[in-house]
Amino acid sequence: MSEESDDVKQISRTDSDCNDAPHPKAIEGLEFFNEGKYFDAHEELETAWKEETGAVRDLYRGILQIAVTYLHITRGNYDGAVKVYGRSLKWTQGWNAVCRGINVQQLRVDAEHVMQEVQRLGKERIREFDPSLLKPVQWNQKRQWTCDRCGSEMYEKSCKVTCPNCGNRFDCSDLNLYFD
Repeated sequence: MSEESDDVKQISRTDSDCNDAPHPKAIEGLEFFNEGKYFDAHEELETAWKEETGAVRDLYRGILQIAVTYLHITRGNYDGAVKVYGRSLKWTQGWNAVCRGINVQQLRVDAEHVMQEVQRLGKERIREFDPSLLKPVQWNQKRQWTCDRCGSEMYEKSCKVTCPNCGNRFDCSDLNLYFD
């Protein structure tokens, strides 16, 4: 599943698209997603997508489509899951590994693993899908970081996280250590 269809084009995203906190409705959507309430997640993320004016609206659209993909899987709808997952790729690619506190890279990896299993099972056996494979979205709602060297609160700006006390520094691509 790692190869994307020809109709999915690489969309360029910038660090500034990821600097703010998530939209309040996106936060609600992520909470529903992580509770396995995929329909409700879709509804809240759709509201965030419609209300957002910046490029990040595409990220919300991608996450809501992954929620719909998971909903189709839980309902045994193979064709719906495959179709909607394919659409989600366009909207979830090209982002920083972590954007607005959301671990986008891990979400894409998790969704790809889910779809590999869906395809392995096929249309006839999708009802045998193990729901424990539907992983929650990893995210840091408060976008607060604690220095692993000195314990001070770190500050994020333009995808760079810096400790004002000891100078420890990393960028968003290194944030996966905060999600383990």
